[in-house]
Amino acid sequence: MKFLDLAKVYIRSGSGGNGCVSFRREKFIEFGGPDGGDGGRGGDVVIEVVEGLNTLIDFRYQQHFFAKNGAPGSGNQRTGKSGDDIVLRVPVGTEVIDEDEETVIADLTEVGERLVIAKGGNGGFGNLHFKTATNQAPRRANSGQEGVERTLWLRLKLIADVGLLGLPNAGKSTFLAATSNARPKIADYPFTTLVPNLGVVGVDNVEFVVADIPGLIEGAHDGRGLGDQFLGHVERCSVLLHLVDGTSETVVEDYRTIIHELEAYGGVLAQKPRITVLNKIDALLDEEREEKREALAKACGEHVYEMSGVAKDGVTSVLRALKAEIGAERFRRKKAEGGDEEESGTWQP
Repeated sequence: MKFLDLAKVYIRSGSGGNGCVSFRREKFIEFGGPDGGDGGRGGDVVIEVVEGLNTLIDFRYQQHFFAKNGAPGSGNQRTGKSGDDIVLRVPVGTEVIDEDEETVIADLTEVGERLVIAKGGNGGFGNLHFKTATNQAPRRANSGQEGVERTLWLRLKLIADVGLLGLPNAGKSTFLAATSNARPKIADYPFTTLVPNLGVVGVDNVEFVVADIPGLIEGAHDGRGLGDQFLGHVERCSVLLHLVDGTSETVVEDYRTIIHELEAYGGVLAQKPRITVLNKIDALLDEEREEKREALAKACGEHVYEMSGVAKDGVTSVLRALKAEIGAERFRRKKAEGGDEEESGTWQP
């Protein structure tokens, strides 16, 4: 299945049915009076979050969604049938954005959430509604209300606990494959991941979700390479895992390149907790490995982990560090929301 994280859709809710002008005509009833029914209500356009989806690919092949119109009323006080709603099913983490591509209408982050994005028009009144003591035979009825027509953007931001960052070929996909059942493309020649991948990682009986996005290069915020179009997928993450290729001759410059791109992207991404890892240590001599680790630690001002995704050396230590950061971030989030839970040394999902 192809990955699509941005889609433009055109929607229109149903128009209400017209009211009916009708009079009761029955044998032996001389003055039947008005009995025109109301028009039916137009259908709504609804956006619903469902399980089992992780892409907006369905909206590449269909962009127009129109709800049904309400049926007109009829005689004998019969109301017209209401129009059927139309439901747009989207994955968890979808943002609904207005046509200006800036105004966020809704951020759908939980399965089962429903949003009525365009309400159907009301049905018109039949002539029965206009009967009065002085106008006992009204010959007028209301037209149905027009439906709402609008253009929207759907933007997907994957829900994950950990976001992988690094230059192309830093070993992000190898790490994801070594720690989860995800199977991103891995080869013995240089190339970059083209679409985000998700994997469920477990350590010490705790599971969390890791998102692997295409590698960044210098100038990505200006549109070079794949640009920063996939950085939105790590905006929701609790912690960022920054992998630095240990076989590179410029590990410090590689590290600073990614940090610069995060800062240029803006928002809260650059302030998120980060864990820095010197990767591919299985290809380094002990002396070279220590030298690069110290240089990287001096550049980032924090502890640098050492790991080899291929040999699975140091992977468990990195996973435990990620688990601790996720637990701390969730505690801070609950506290900010007014939660009164006490902080504990171990986090359980």
